[in-house]
Amino acid sequence: MANNTNPGSMKRKRAIGNAITYVLLIIISIIWLFPYFGLLMASFRSFDPAIEYGGVVDYIIPHTFSLDNYKFLFNGENNYPKWYLNTLIISFAASFINTCIVLCVSYALSRMRFTGRTFLMRFWLVLGMFPGFLTMICLYFLLKQLGLTQAGAVPGLILVYIASSGMGYYVCKGYFDTIPKALDEAARIDGASRARVFFQMIIPMAKPIIIYTALVAFMGPWCDYVFASYIAFGHDASYNVAVAMQRWMVVGDYQGYFTRFCAGGIVVAVPITLLFMFLQKYYVEGVTGGAVKG
Repeated sequence: MANNTNPGSMKRKRAIGNAITYVLLIIISIIWLFPYFGLLMASFRSFDPAIEYGGVVDYIIPHTFSLDNYKFLFNGENNYPKWYLNTLIISFAASFINTCIVLCVSYALSRMRFTGRTFLMRFWLVLGMFPGFLTMICLYFLLKQLGLTQAGAVPGLILVYIASSGMGYYVCKGYFDTIPKALDEAARIDGASRARVFFQMIIPMAKPIIIYTALVAFMGPWCDYVFASYIAFGHDASYNVAVAMQRWMVVGDYQGYFTRFCAGGIVVAVPITLLFMFLQKYYVEGVTGGAVKG
C-alpha cells in the first residue's frame, strides 16, 4: 500500500507542535520567574518612610533604583556578614564531610560483600523514611548537654547535618555499580590495596557523582531554617542567614526591613545559583548515572 503522507504536511504539524510547546514553556517560565523578578526589583527599591509606612507598594519596577539595601547589609549596623559567614562555614563543612562519608559508604556497599550487607541497606532505607523532625527534641537536649546549642550552635549544626549522611548512599552507590568491577580486580591482582584503588582509580572516574553529592549536601544547610532556629535560638551571633532574616521580619519593623530582606535573599541566592550554573553538566551526569543501576 502506497504511503500518501505529505512530507510538507508532516513538517507543518511538527512546526505547529513545537511552537505550541515553546509558547507553553515560555508562559510557565514567566510564571515561575515572576516572584524572583519581584524580589530582585524590591531589593533595588530605595526606602522611603512616607511610602513604606503608608501601606503596600502598588508597583514592581522601582521608581528610583538604589543600592542602599545592599549597603545596609554590610555597613556594620547589623550582623549580616557574621550570619553569612556562619552559613558558609556550616554548609561547606557539612558538604565536605558528608561527601567523604557518602563516597566511602557507597564504595563499600558497591564493591564489598559482607554479612549483614543486605539487611543494613534495607534498614537504612526504611529508617530514612522517618522525617528528621521526629528527633528534634532529643537532638536539642543531647546537643545542649554537649554545649553545642546557642553559642555553640555552629559546630552543633554541622554535627547534625553529617550525623546520618551515610544513609544517603543510594544514588552514589548506583553510580559506582556502573563502573566495571574488572578495573578493581585488575588493580588488586597488580598488588594495589583497596584504598589505592578507591582514591586513584574510582574517585577520578566519579567526578559527576562527587559534584552531585557535594551540591545536595551543600543545599540542605544553606537553606535550612527549622533546625538552625531550634538549635541557635536566642543567640544572635550563631544565627545563619535564614534564621536572622526571619527575625528581621518578626522582631524588627516589617515595612522598614522588607526591602532589606529582599536584598539579603538575593545575596544568599548568588552562591548556589553560580554553583548550579557552572556545575550543571556534572550534576545531571551524576543524577542520571546513579539512577541507572542500584
